[in-house]
Amino acid sequence: MRRILNNGMPSKKGITTFTKKMITSLFPFTEGGKCNPDSFVSLRFRLLRLLRPMKERLPDTPGKITALFFDSLADIREQLEKDAALIAESDPAASGIEEVVMTYPGFYAILVYRLANRLALSGVPLIPRVMTEHAHSLTGIDIHPKATIDSPFFIDHGTGIVIGETAVIGSRVKLYQGVTIGALSVSKEMACTKRHPTIEDNVIIYAGSTILGGDTVIGHDSIIGGNVWLTKSIPPFSLVYHENIMKVRELDNNSL
Repeated sequence: MRRILNNGMPSKKGITTFTKKMITSLFPFTEGGKCNPDSFVSLRFRLLRLLRPMKERLPDTPGKITALFFDSLADIREQLEKDAALIAESDPAASGIEEVVMTYPGFYAILVYRLANRLALSGVPLIPRVMTEHAHSLTGIDIHPKATIDSPFFIDHGTGIVIGETAVIGSRVKLYQGVTIGALSVSKEMACTKRHPTIEDNVIIYAGSTILGGDTVIGHDSIIGGNVWLTKSIPPFSLVYHENIMKVRELDNNSL
């Protein structure tokens, strides 16, 4: 039985604090403030402190990984602005981008995912997963930090959404609550294989649908209706729906 390590681990609380402060630094109006360049200097030191205890497990020095992450923030911010704009223009209940950024759990999950994904792409272990699990605990949306998700991306309501590690999601994809983009098998032997589906551009997946398998490709511009179960690929411009049979019988007064 493998022993649990007591050293070489960053603080879980520290990772969560770093995540929250990154959000307010990227979007300071969420806390009623203005952008403060000094906050990013402080955040650099926070990330360095998180990386140093695990430096033996990193593919590069903590300093280089930190520099690469902060150099990518402009790109991350641009992606997030596109995500927020798509949500605002797609949801009739949204009054604007500011409301999306401040109140939408789907956007919060996407925001944390994009920060965590950038660290995961740099080969950082553990920290990205703690970040996305923080978002998962608050929103009910479980996005693995190594998933590949283009921008813009739309999540509405969101509770119960699961996106697996090797999922690939294109641009302008829209997901509703209870959607699973998962694996057909949870066998440990499949750890280094593509286990999760590919969702091409402009696909809409409605509530409660489940799409499984690494070879499953949902063609672009398709619509997946609610409560659909899919384990095979479909071509572009497809409409897939679950046919539900419902019977309604009127009660007459004599039966009451």
